[in-house]
Amino acid sequence: MVFSIINHLVEGIKGGIKASLKGVEDISESVFDAVKGTIINSVKESSDFLSDGINAAASIVKGAIGGVVDVGATVIKSIKGIVKGTVEGLMKEGVKEDEAVKGAVGQAVQSAKELGLNIGDTAVEAVRGSISAVKSAGGDVTLATASSIKAALTAAKDISMESYEAVKGSLESSVDGAKEIISSIKK
Repeated sequence: MVFSIINHLVEGIKGGIKASLKGVEDISESVFDAVKGTIINSVKESSDFLSDGINAAASIVKGAIGGVVDVGATVIKSIKGIVKGTVEGLMKEGVKEDEAVKGAVGQAVQSAKELGLNIGDTAVEAVRGSISAVKSAGGDVTLATASSIKAALTAAKDISMESYEAVKGSLESSVDGAKEIISSIKK
C-alpha cells in the first residue's frame, strides 16, 4: 500500500514538473514554482503520506528530478529550485522543517549518484535550496543548515567514503558555516 502511494506521488510530481517546464527556456528559475505548485496539488490526493515527512520529501525530489531529466534540462542547475520548492511546499502543508530538509537533501544526493552527476555540486545546491526555503518560510535557518549538511553527508556516506569526502570538501568550500558544523559532527 505504502509503495503504491509513494510511486503514485513520484509519478504525479514527475508528470507535473514535465508539464510545467515544457517550453521554458530558463528551467533553473522556473523549477521552484513548478515543484511548489505541484506539491500542493499532489498532496491533496496523498495527504496520509505527509505523516512521514522524510519519505514525502524524498519522493517529491525524486519525481521532480525525473521530470527535469525528461525535459532534457541540466539537473544540477535545477537542484536548488527542486529542493527549495519541496521543502517550502511541504512546510506550508504542515510537514516538520527537519523532516522536509533531511528527505529533500538526502534524495538529491542519492539521485545524483543514480544519474552519474557530480555529487559534491549537487549536495551544495541542495543545501543552498533547503536553507533558502526555510528562510522564506520563516523557519530556523541555523537548524536547517545543520540538518541539510548532515543529510548530505549521511547520504554520501551511504554511497561510499569517496562520495562522503567529495561532499564534505564541496560543502566546506561553498556553504557558509559548513566547516564548523562538520567539525561538530565528528565530536
